[in-house]
Order: sequence, then C-alpha cells, then structure tokens
Amino acid sequence: MDIRKLQRVIVDGLEDMKAQNIAVFNTEHLSALFERVIIASGTSNRQTKSLASSVREAVKTAGYPVPRTEGEGNGEWIIVDCGAAVVHVMQPTIRDYYHLEEIWGDKPVNMKLASATTRLVKAAEPDAPVKKTAAKKAAAKAPAKKVAAKKAAPAKTSVARKAPAKKAVAPAGRVVTRVVGVKKAPAKKAAPAKKAPAKKVARKA
Repeated sequence: MDIRKLQRVIVDGLEDMKAQNIAVFNTEHLSALFERVIIASGTSNRQTKSLASSVREAVKTAGYPVPRTEGEGNGEWIIVDCGAAVVHVMQPTIRDYYHLEEIWGDKPVNMKLASATTRLVKAAEPDAPVKKTAAKKAAAKAPAKKVAAKKAAPAKTSVARKAPAKKAVAPAGRVVTRVVGVKKAPAKKAAPAKKAPAKKVARKA
C-alpha cells in the first residue's frame, strides 16, 4: 500500500465537502499502527458527517479496504480508520480543546490542497479590473487638471494688468512719507505786550 496515494485520496474526499484547515502529519516514528494522522474541521454536525462519509466513499472507490467509522452519533468528533491513515473530523471548538496537533504534529506533511489553489486564483482575478478602473479614474482626472491650468492663466494676466495701478500709488505714498517725516517747528510764543504807563494829566489850579 502506497501511503502517499492513500493520503491523497483522503484529502481529496475531504476537499470535496469543503473541509476546513486540513492538516496531514507523519506518525511513523510515533506509532506502529498507522503512518499518517489527518485532521480536518467541519462547521456543523451535518458537515462533519458528510466529510466522514465522503472520505469513506473515496477510499472505497480507490480500491482500499472499507474504513471503520466512530463518533457519527453526535458528529462533534468522527474518527475514520483507513488502516495506514487515521482521519479525525472535528468541529472547531472540539479541535481547539483537544489540540491533537500537540500529540501527532511533530512531522507535518506538505501537500498541495486544491482549496488553497482555488483561493489564490480567486484572489488574483480581481486585480485586472482594479487596475483598469484606476486607469480610468486617472484619465478622468487628467482633463480636470487642464481646465484648472486654463483657469489659472487668466488670473495671472489680470494681475499683470493691475500692476500699473500699484506704480501710480507708489509716488503718492512717497510724498506722504516725506510730508509726515518733516518736523514742524514749534510755534514761538508771543511775548506779553507791555502796558504803556498811563500819562499823568496835570490838573489845572
């Protein structure tokens, strides 16, 4: 039995039902009973049951012995025993609580997941339209700049025409500054007028 083919079949069965956070670990050095531990998450009891059923059918169709299943009653944690590989289908809260990665996760196996490839393609597709829209916005802004430039030109000419008015005002300003700068001589105070002594009139005897 080729363990790599078996793990590929199991992962494909999980991806067919949109399993989340698929992780594959090599456990040959930890147990003589199985060589791989595969962990995946399902968002509900219904999905975990569908994932377990999909794995079982995929392994059976590939010609491997029919796997044994445990835990389908509540659907929170379903174990699918595929012989050389054991699959744990768990809900996120159960997976976070038991954290099987700490027990079996010494040697993770790198596999190309179809879900990861699909996400990359979807993420890259919108880039082209975004660039086009950005180019359209830039083109739309270009005429606005030209109009602004045209409007700015008359303003400069009007300022140039008003320049002579400033020159005409300049001399008047200078005259004013000169007049203001001249100090007025203080007015002399007039000396008080001396009163002429009254002439004495000789009285006749």
